[in-house]
Amino acid sequence: MKIVVLDGYTLNPGDLSWDGIEQFGDVVVFDRTANNTKEIVKHIGNAEIVFTNKTPLSKEVLQQVPQLKYIGVLATGYNVVDVNTAKTMGITVTNVPTYGTQAVAQFTMALLLELCHNVGSHAAAVMDGEWTKSKDFCFWNSPLIELDGKTLGIIGFGKIGQATARIAQAFGLKIVAYNRSKNPDLESETCRYVSLDELLELSDIISLHCPQTDVTAGIINKTNIAKMKDGVMIINTSRGGLIVEDHLKDALNSGKVAGAAVDVVSSEPIKADNPLLSAKNCIITPHIAWASKASRSRLMQTAVDNLKSYLEGKPINVVNK
Repeated sequence: MKIVVLDGYTLNPGDLSWDGIEQFGDVVVFDRTANNTKEIVKHIGNAEIVFTNKTPLSKEVLQQVPQLKYIGVLATGYNVVDVNTAKTMGITVTNVPTYGTQAVAQFTMALLLELCHNVGSHAAAVMDGEWTKSKDFCFWNSPLIELDGKTLGIIGFGKIGQATARIAQAFGLKIVAYNRSKNPDLESETCRYVSLDELLELSDIISLHCPQTDVTAGIINKTNIAKMKDGVMIINTSRGGLIVEDHLKDALNSGKVAGAAVDVVSSEPIKADNPLLSAKNCIITPHIAWASKASRSRLMQTAVDNLKSYLEGKPINVVNK
């Protein structure tokens, strides 16, 4: 059985092993596959099993590889696969849910703390000699913000949103959450569900942890920003399309939004003309919240388990039943 990994480098740049997948057949791993139909079809070849992270498997591609039986998405989001066409062709598609919950929650707090203290720029200032030249025993180049007593609004209160809330409460933050469904057991004196408008009005910090859908796309826009507190901070470790980037840029440059930290943008890798690159007080990281070694190891193991279960006739984590 031939197995192809179309874009394996991001998951495994060399610090993990493909042994778990190699036990099931002859495996060819491409570090990357260009986003064009011809190369994708060429790399798939006569493989019956394909793994992809971000390489798109469109209807046009799938129709040219009729021998394909299984697609393993090496991520939670599976919008890179035309799942309807795959279902019609009898191709099973699986994903990897929840592997990065703790990693993303931790990274969210890292971004928040960086917004509050600008640790990186202060450390760089010391290395550049500013402390040596200082007339005082200390100095700071930006405001230092305490979190205790402030309100964190979490849009999307699933596993990652909840994990973020648990960490945030340890810093003394009060949580208001907006989610499609509600679990009353999660509410407490320091955590409660609210409407979206209430969240926008009450929050000192807003963190996005919802999927990008027709409803949530562009949820951070000039209309909703106008409902927020002056000086609000915004964090996004979910999907870039949740933010209308021109609108956030304007709000940052005007001071309405005091700071933003995003690990995701609308088009990745980020384009040179992305509006956020010219915004004030904006931290941008290259979509790495998920990418701790522990998180990637869990992803790899689940991908192996998904394939094993499929080959045993008991598929799990199927997204196109």
